[in-house]
Amino acid sequence: MSANLDLVRSIYAALARGDFGVAEWTHPQIAFVIADGPDPGSWTGKADMAKAAREHLNVWEGYRIKADESRQLDDERVLVLVHRTGRGKASGLEAGQIGSTGAQLFQVCGRKVTRYVTWSDRDRALADIGLEG
Repeated sequence: MSANLDLVRSIYAALARGDFGVAEWTHPQIAFVIADGPDPGSWTGKADMAKAAREHLNVWEGYRIKADESRQLDDERVLVLVHRTGRGKASGLEAGQIGSTGAQLFQVCGRKVTRYVTWSDRDRALADIGLEG
């Protein structure tokens, strides 16, 4: 198993515990991208990534994300197929009612994540990356 795959798996172990903090695994100038969903956008740097993540998490109660499968795509990229649980604070909808399976792509250089892209729609993610579902 590669060091990058190990690193990404350790990130998901923290997420499973509810630890959504921007940690030592992030490069200072990380590129963070929300590729789809209601609030797509892109941010650069740890502080902007943390702010965007906080804003996203604040609309949920009991939000959790779990890795279903991790794939090493090449020397730098790891794709993780995920599912989310939680309830929207305003809508009361469960994550499964609005789409709970997605994907996240980590680009790693020198044991730091330099680019982190997240998709709400798993099929779109696979198409964007050039993989079949």
